[in-house]
Amino acid sequence: MKFFIGTKLHMTQFFAEDGRAFAGTVLKAAPVTVTAVKDGGKDGYAAVQVGYGTQKKERLSKAVQGQLKELAPVRGMKEFRLPSDEVKGFSRGSAIDISIFKPGDVVEVAAISKGKGFQGVVKRHGFAGGRRSHGNKHAEREAGSIGATWPQRVIKNKRMPGRMGGDRITVKNLKVLQVDPEAKLLLISGAIPGRRGTVVEVRSMK
Repeated sequence: MKFFIGTKLHMTQFFAEDGRAFAGTVLKAAPVTVTAVKDGGKDGYAAVQVGYGTQKKERLSKAVQGQLKELAPVRGMKEFRLPSDEVKGFSRGSAIDISIFKPGDVVEVAAISKGKGFQGVVKRHGFAGGRRSHGNKHAEREAGSIGATWPQRVIKNKRMPGRMGGDRITVKNLKVLQVDPEAKLLLISGAIPGRRGTVVEVRSMK
């Protein structure tokens, strides 16, 4: 499985050779270094831990500094679980380049969506709201009844107003449209969760 970490830049339009136009999101590839390889023995599972980005050493905790040791300071670390036979192809300290992806690759991306604060049921859940007719006063965007005859309480998981956004969202079956190894840019079809600068995980699906 191929994987990478980058930051979201912006959306753009991509024209294929046959003239078709695709909406796509541009990612800026961060420097990615393998910080640990877990083969399933001591840890109980097989995975590759990578560090991405750059950071000042004094901003890292002593625990992280000890874990990195001779490696350069990184902005953050993430793990990608792999089959035990694929883990053997990685070594600590090796770099992962964006050129591992090719146009046409099918990938899935994961990122933290934009935080939208406290929202009502119309925006948060898509409720229609009340009728805009005679006799309806100040109730166009209300949730309506939330109770029940029995039991005399609000049922768990009832859709109600609350904090919206800020969730980890995974989007599957996106296609790599263009790869620019020199500029460290990756163009992926469709929209990707998050604001500009959001850290995005990209992994192949096939």
